[in-house]
Amino acid sequence: MAKPPAYDLTDAEKRDLVQLIQAGRPLPEKYRFVLFEDKREVELVWNGKTRDVCTTVLPFQTLEHIDEPRAETRVQEKLFDARGRQSRGWTNKLIWGDNKLILSSLKAGALRRQIEDAGGLKLIYIDPPFDVGADFSMDIEIGGETFHKEPNLLEQIAYRDTWGRGADSFISMIYERLILMRDLMAPDGVIYLHCDWHVGFALRSVMNEIFGSENFINEIVWHYYNKMAPVSACFPRASDRIMSYSKTHGQYFFEQQYEKLDQPVKRLKRQFIGGKAINARDEDGNIQYIELDKKRLDDVWRMSMLQPADKTEYLAYRTQKPAALVERIMRASSVEGDLVADFFVGSGTTAAVAEKLGRKWIATDLGKFAIHTTRKRLIGVQRELKAADKDFRAFEVLNLGRYERQAYLNVGGRLSGAQKAQALAEKEREFRELILRAYKAEAFDSDAFFDGRQGGRLVVVGPINLPVGRLFVEEVIMETRKRGATRVDVLAFEFEMGLFPAVLEEAKAKGIDLTPKYIPADVFDKRAVDRGQVVFHDISFVEATPRYARGRTARDKLTVTIELTDFSVYYSQGAAEAAIAALKDGKSEVICDQGQLLKIGKNKDGVITREVLTRTWTDWVDYWAVDFDYQSRREMIKLPLGADTDAAVASLASHPAEAPLQFEERWTGGYIFENEWQSFRTRKQRELELTTVEHTYERPGRYIVAVKVVDIFGNDTMTLVPVSVG
Repeated sequence: MAKPPAYDLTDAEKRDLVQLIQAGRPLPEKYRFVLFEDKREVELVWNGKTRDVCTTVLPFQTLEHIDEPRAETRVQEKLFDARGRQSRGWTNKLIWGDNKLILSSLKAGALRRQIEDAGGLKLIYIDPPFDVGADFSMDIEIGGETFHKEPNLLEQIAYRDTWGRGADSFISMIYERLILMRDLMAPDGVIYLHCDWHVGFALRSVMNEIFGSENFINEIVWHYYNKMAPVSACFPRASDRIMSYSKTHGQYFFEQQYEKLDQPVKRLKRQFIGGKAINARDEDGNIQYIELDKKRLDDVWRMSMLQPADKTEYLAYRTQKPAALVERIMRASSVEGDLVADFFVGSGTTAAVAEKLGRKWIATDLGKFAIHTTRKRLIGVQRELKAADKDFRAFEVLNLGRYERQAYLNVGGRLSGAQKAQALAEKEREFRELILRAYKAEAFDSDAFFDGRQGGRLVVVGPINLPVGRLFVEEVIMETRKRGATRVDVLAFEFEMGLFPAVLEEAKAKGIDLTPKYIPADVFDKRAVDRGQVVFHDISFVEATPRYARGRTARDKLTVTIELTDFSVYYSQGAAEAAIAALKDGKSEVICDQGQLLKIGKNKDGVITREVLTRTWTDWVDYWAVDFDYQSRREMIKLPLGADTDAAVASLASHPAEAPLQFEERWTGGYIFENEWQSFRTRKQRELELTTVEHTYERPGRYIVAVKVVDIFGNDTMTLVPVSVG
């Protein structure tokens, strides 16, 4: 909004302004306050700052529904079906994907109504990756050794976008997401942001700008006294900051928290008179004392951090926070039944604490391994609560539908819309050429859909940094049939969880031999491409066998168990030869090569040794689960009313925020995996059960059993097993 200038511009200043604007150059900072009204007294400015936020709305797809069956209780019976599984009411959400797209889709998509019906989002706790070195890599224990898993391509790009320009890119990342979180919160909602010394100085200013300094509640100091800090030229850094803000001034819930004392203490009794605290006295004028066994918490919390030696809670996540810390926050700023969220959930602490405290929850993460770790952790919580005869809710694993490729392809610089579109197209073209060359395929120049041909097979390359989903594969099948072809290869860095083998069976039924292939990360090593050393791996293979009851009773004829009988993978991570060449004398390293984990070592004489750590196929299995009647529940997505499928799942960025969308349900053609039985490894329990418990069907017939296996890297593979009973 224009205002009268503080002083008249000179002719020279006017000429300078005109020349700068015509040249497309930024104006000197002084003109911002001279020409325009700006009420902000203090503002953090960084390279690339913008107040634009993502408005993309994408449909959420349900990959899995997880609910430990239990006996109905008087409190929860209205939520249950006859099997003791939740069928109504709020279902907790574990969402895999970029939280920017998740937040914008929650804010303006079909799930917003569910959030409002659940009472609104009352509490957000986030612990974003504020440490520049905290990436998506993981250490995996196997055979008494530790394997360092590198991040997949999607995670690498997210890490690059977060820290590519240092603090500037981190602040840009979190700034946009905080605006979306604020808009998603209930009017009486509260947010807690966890940070440390790396960017804490900047985040306080960012939070003031987004939420308003008048809505600041606390800056909590978490002192983790048990940190083993190395000797350095400064005082050891042994504290983090947790900043809390309300959405609306004075409209938030808070319950004072107390800490139990090791020993009771005697304190002066105080009373307030005329607004002043004075010592309390009895009728004779004697000072009164009280004995306390707890103290009121202030904004300095002395709590231990998690250590690797902790076998009960520690999950080998570098940034994992103790459950006691999150529990204190949740008890202070929410009540039972409230909806809470964590959009950087990591190892799942927030979701686990919320479930134990009777809160509803939403948890999201970009890392597939984080989603898998959280899933296992929450199943463990369900089992604990069931054993204690306490209430709990089902949760579902979701992801977004077909992503817009432009949402991930990173084109920097100040470009016009046309220039950006041209740059994106050029990037995608170069990418596809590189992939096809590595695959030894002949590239097509003019085909609008397929990228090339290898022998007698068509070749199509999936998005560079998105998982290939069902809709993409269905389009591949349709386009293959249009061309009268019968064989096609789909190349991708990642495939959507739970995608196979259902779509392969659908392709086969339509006369299409469809082969999905993983693109290895070393495709970006041009030397490996030029030498023809890049290997495209098949998807993992699962074999499961039904075992029928041997009895002759009516019940026996309806009873079956499922045995996991084989699992194979074809992973490689990095070049084994390069790892061996870089190995120093007397050192060893664990590498992944051709579907095996190998411990390679070099003794002091330079002699190389190799030890296979994955000795049997079961070593690769971290988790497996079974749905005994896979086709019993259709997978439905909510799309804008009246939109055709392709338009509905595309970006809706142009949709005006003030015009709410109307949605309708549509069947995707797939089914939801109802997680009815599972066995998995934990840090304490390393053994797997390879045969399920007995499952008895209600009536004779033919059923499709789905078996899902998640390997030690967090990747999942599913197979369908037909069974006939009765």
